[in-house]
Amino acid sequence: METVKLGRDVEAVQIPAGHTVTLEKGWDVTITQSLGGSYTVQVPMLGGLFRIAGGDADAIGKEVVSAPTAASGDLEQQIWSALKTCYDPEIPVNIVDLGLVYDMRVGDAPGGRRVDVKMTLTAPGCGMGGAIASDARQKLLSLPGIADAEVEVVWDPPWSPQMISPEGKERLGMN
Repeated sequence: METVKLGRDVEAVQIPAGHTVTLEKGWDVTITQSLGGSYTVQVPMLGGLFRIAGGDADAIGKEVVSAPTAASGDLEQQIWSALKTCYDPEIPVNIVDLGLVYDMRVGDAPGGRRVDVKMTLTAPGCGMGGAIASDARQKLLSLPGIADAEVEVVWDPPWSPQMISPEGKERLGMN
């Protein structure tokens, strides 16, 4: 964890509510996680956690990270790559390797393609659903050719640790 002073006003997404707020220049924030091109910060002034996009990393003195653009591979590979940049702010494994993504379908949409994703959370009481689904949707919409995307949180079938990929289990020390 690293505490920094905001160098400029920056838009951030409140966790877990998913509301966009402006964090003000000069406020002290503590970076609690940096995964998938975004930063989770704790803001004592507001008493909570917030996600700052990689494109706004300069506000916390970090190098600006562009939205992932999977230039190679087919569209489906690009979509899975984008989903692998989405993280629960409290778990250091992406949503794909956690086994949270149950279904992904690509169809036609006016002006391009549409992606529909069904995902779950590790527990029904987890308040992170809105924030994670919003992050996934924004990353999908940043892909070339994607005109529309929907990420739906579902509860059937219930998630279990057996759904975690071998890579995810290794990252969590579950070998």
